[in-house]
Amino acid sequence: MLTSGRVVFTDMEEVHYGKPAAQSIAELVKAQGAARVLLMVSGTLNRKTDEVEKVRLALGNKCVGTFDSMPAHSPRSAIVAATAQAREARADLIVTLGGGSITDGAKAVQLCLANDITTVEAMDRIRATDVKPPTVRQISIPTTLSAGEFSGIAGVTNEATRVKELFRHPLTIPQAVILDPEVTRHTPMWLFLSTGIRAVDHCVESVCSNESTEFTNASGLHGLSLLARGLPRVKTDPADMKARLDCQLGSWLSMGGLAAGVPMGASHGIGYVLGAVFDVPHGHTSCIMLPSVMRWNKSANAESQALIANAMGHPGKDAGDVLDAFIRGLDMPRSLGEVKIGREHFDRIATQAMGTPWIPRNPRPIPTPAEVKEILEMAA
Repeated sequence: MLTSGRVVFTDMEEVHYGKPAAQSIAELVKAQGAARVLLMVSGTLNRKTDEVEKVRLALGNKCVGTFDSMPAHSPRSAIVAATAQAREARADLIVTLGGGSITDGAKAVQLCLANDITTVEAMDRIRATDVKPPTVRQISIPTTLSAGEFSGIAGVTNEATRVKELFRHPLTIPQAVILDPEVTRHTPMWLFLSTGIRAVDHCVESVCSNESTEFTNASGLHGLSLLARGLPRVKTDPADMKARLDCQLGSWLSMGGLAAGVPMGASHGIGYVLGAVFDVPHGHTSCIMLPSVMRWNKSANAESQALIANAMGHPGKDAGDVLDAFIRGLDMPRSLGEVKIGREHFDRIATQAMGTPWIPRNPRPIPTPAEVKEILEMAA
């Protein structure tokens, strides 16, 4: 019987890699004819390094402002504030320089601009399916490996409910991405490595999905092999730019599945709750949950898990064990206890995780919160 499937291609136009970010951004802005560029950047990079200033200088008088106040997990209030600045500056392009929260924040700003959103409460309107499409697009220069810049989905935290909500439109995906390993030198090592595991999580849950395709498997498995080789090399030698670029390329490839419509699984689903409710960084949620999710899922996808172990250089080994050892080798947290989350919170986590997009599409069915709690116990 023939297999069948569907691969969706995105509205991203190009990816530049291995060149200085300032050089690439000047080329892209000129090619796109943008005249009024708002920078959305890491506050730390803006205050403590010259990376943002290099981009400003490359843009010249086309830079009409800088927003550098986006907290972790992209809260609604910061989205509204950035939108107001972009609207007042009459920006016709947003350029981001920073991690996933800044990248996702700018995606949400695009929707807010297009739909005249001026308050936190009004953001409920752009969670519908009939939103007006963005007209102000985005170019992203990532400094971490969580790879949100390769997706049209923005994760935004509703501060009132402590729930991470998804905002999406095909045109919120950045028009272009610039991968420059030099700008990642300033990223704290724990953040670079943990977001690298977030990218590993994308690869793994894509390949292990019941809805994976040969096309997305090729992307995910090669991305995983680049990350498996590159992350330990960066930890050993932070000045190894080739290893950093390998990690960036692996991060890009990790999003092949998600961008093409392959769903993630329970690691991502539970991770959304850990981030929104307990402020656990994105990368750390994957470090903690992924091996346990793999072990829990093995009865449903052992064949796919064998591909994971092989791509990581350990053919024939248990993929959950391989991931566990790999994450430990990077000195990342491996349990909920290490991030101060005890069993008294498991009921809330399990119930809330059921409402995420990914739990219902986990490869081994999760019909009730009880199954989520089984996974949490394994990660305790």
